[in-house]
Amino acid sequence: MDKIDSFKVDHLNLLPGIYVSRKDFINGSCLTTFDIRITRPNFEPVMNTAEIHTIEHLGATFLRNNNEYKNKVIYFGPMGCRTGFYLILVGDYKSKDIVELLKDMFDFIANYKDEIPGATAKDCGNYLDMNLPMARYISKKFIDDILNNLNEKNLNYPE
Repeated sequence: MDKIDSFKVDHLNLLPGIYVSRKDFINGSCLTTFDIRITRPNFEPVMNTAEIHTIEHLGATFLRNNNEYKNKVIYFGPMGCRTGFYLILVGDYKSKDIVELLKDMFDFIANYKDEIPGATAKDCGNYLDMNLPMARYISKKFIDDILNNLNEKNLNYPE
């Protein structure tokens, strides 16, 4: 069986950042999949499921209410390895194209103080597994350490 492209990325040299993971063309439309890497794989601790779940709920809510992007969002959700998230948008994008969107999204999460959208037994299959304080901490750290200091190493996969 062939190794899929995401397993061909050198995770030993992958830094936190924003990467174009792939581009798929379906019925004449480009879908861009972004790798939003929050922690450095195999060097930093992974995120726990509670904060990932909280970021997922808040991030998806933010994105699907964003006037510019709400009709372009196909998916926002966590990676199985718990080091980041995937965002799939309709359109042909580069990593730099969504920096401001992600700054706004993670700022929204870092400053969020209300009830978590969809965090009820009726709305979510695991509503008790949430951690807003850690989601806020991780989001602020990602903004301060990565999004406000991006360079080519944080925007393009290592060779």
